Amino acid sequence: MYLSLAEIRRLITRLTHRRPTPVEHILHWSTWRRRRQHQARTNHYKRRGHSPRLGQQSRQAPLQH
Repeated sequence: MYLSLAEIRRLITRLTHRRPTPVEHILHWSTWRRRRQHQARTNHYKRRGHSPRLGQQSRQAPLQH
């Protein structure tokens, strides 16, 4: 799952916030959120008897860590 603009904004805000939050916590949350979005998308298509279109992928590069 690719990072959305909203998630990039949230990560930047959380990483530069005055009350420090451990970086590990922020990155863990981001990974969990992307995993959950993938599960939701997959199940959405399954319930409707469709398969996701493979040709409609975002042009953004996936997050590497």
